[in-house]
Amino acid sequence: MQKIKIKKGDSVRVISGAQKGSEGKIIKIFIDKRLALVEGVNLIKKHTKPNAQNPQGGIIEKESPIHISNLSLITSDGQTTRVGFRMEKDKKVRYSKKTDELI
Repeated sequence: MQKIKIKKGDSVRVISGAQKGSEGKIIKIFIDKRLALVEGVNLIKKHTKPNAQNPQGGIIEKESPIHISNLSLITSDGQTTRVGFRMEKDKKVRYSKKTDELI
């Protein structure tokens, strides 16, 4: 199985699918299913019964997971890039393959 090269808190852009072009920060990653929750991307409407958090009940909007193969990391200047790994002073770091800057 291939390593997941994006992490929680990274800014990403959707590169394929119905949500193509939208951007957001990663909220959570499901490693075993290779899915990620991205803030403000792939929103669904969920009907909920009244409960302690939502005493009224009704329809709420929440993010749905999206496959990590459809996501690409964004550099500081807003370009999509692939992620590489290299050693710097006995420490493994991630870097942008397009701009060669550390992530």
